[in-house]
Amino acid sequence: MEFRPAKRESVGLLIGLAGGTGAGKTFSAMRLASGIAGDKPFAVIDTEAGRAKHYADQFRFDHGDMHPPFSPDAFADAITSADKAGYPVIVVDSVSHVWAGDGGVLDWQEAELDRMAGDDWKKREAVKMAAWIKPKMSHKAMVQKLLQVRAHLILCFRAEQKIEMVRGDNGKMQIIAKQSLTGLDGWIPVCEKNLPFELTASFLLLAQNPGIPMPIKLQEQHKALFPDGKPIDEAAGKRIAAWAAGGVAPAPTDYTATLNAAKTLDELIAAWSKIPKAEQKKYSAAKDARKAELTAKPAEPTVSDRIAACKTVEELDAVMETLSEDDCAIFFDTLNRRKGELLGAAL
Repeated sequence: MEFRPAKRESVGLLIGLAGGTGAGKTFSAMRLASGIAGDKPFAVIDTEAGRAKHYADQFRFDHGDMHPPFSPDAFADAITSADKAGYPVIVVDSVSHVWAGDGGVLDWQEAELDRMAGDDWKKREAVKMAAWIKPKMSHKAMVQKLLQVRAHLILCFRAEQKIEMVRGDNGKMQIIAKQSLTGLDGWIPVCEKNLPFELTASFLLLAQNPGIPMPIKLQEQHKALFPDGKPIDEAAGKRIAAWAAGGVAPAPTDYTATLNAAKTLDELIAAWSKIPKAEQKKYSAAKDARKAELTAKPAEPTVSDRIAACKTVEELDAVMETLSEDDCAIFFDTLNRRKGELLGAAL
C-alpha cells in the first residue's frame, strides 16, 4: 500500500432525497443531476413505471425502466451498467423499492420464511431471524457496489410519517413524531436502516414546500452548497460538483450579524426562523443575548446627562426643579456652567 498526501479530487457523491407524494423528489433530483452533469446526459433508473419520462422535455437524460422483482442484485446490476456506460450522474427513483417494493428485501424475507417453515407458525417464529440472512447479505453486497461506482449517485427515497409513544415528564404516555438519525420530524425514509448512513448528504422534501430541502445529514463543509430556504436546483448541482472535483466551497452563512441586526422582538423571531434547524443550536447564545438587549429596560439618565441634554434655559430650569437640595449643591457648578453656555448661545 502506498500513502500520499490527501487531496480532495474526484470525490464520489451519494446524495439522498426523501419525501412523501408531491414533495418534488424526482424533479429536484433531475435539477441536481443536470447541474452536476453539465453538458453531458445523466442516467435515470426508473422504478416508477416510467414517470421519470414526464421530464424528458426539460432535462437531458437517458432513461432505463426497471421492473419487478426489485431485488438488490437487480439494483446493483442496473447501477453498475450505468456506471460502466460512463454516465457522470445516475439517478435512482426510487431506491425504496429494493426494500419494500415487489420482490424487494421484505418480500424476500417473507419468501424465506415460507420456504423454511411453511404454515407452521411456531416454527416461523423460531426461524424469523434466520430468514433475514440471505436478503440482508444481498442488500449489503448491493451497498458495497454503490460505494465503488465512479459516477455520482442521487437516490430518491419514499418517506413515511412515523410516531412513537414515550413517557413524558409528568409520567404519562404521549404520542410524538418518531425520533431518528436517518429522518426528520417523524418522516422516515423507506429503506434498510443503515443505508442512509452511507450518504454524503441527505434531505427531506415536503409537499407543502416542494423542492425546498430540509437537511437530515449535511456536514459543515457542504452547508454553503445548499443555502437554507433555496430549492435544490442546477446551481446547487454545479456547486457540489465543483467541490467534489477539488474546488473551494463558498463560506458557510454566519447568522450572528442577522440576529444582531434585529431591531424588535418580531424581527428577531423572523431572523431566527430563517436559520436551519440543524444550525439553531449553534446560534442560540447569540439569539438569547440579542433578546436580552431588546427586552432590557433603558438605564436611567444621570443628572449630568440630563443637564447636558438641555437645549434651552427653560429646560434647564425644569431639571433644577426636579433635583433635591443635595443634588443642587453637588451639581451647582455644572448647572451654572451649562446655563452660561445656553445664555451665550442665545445671544
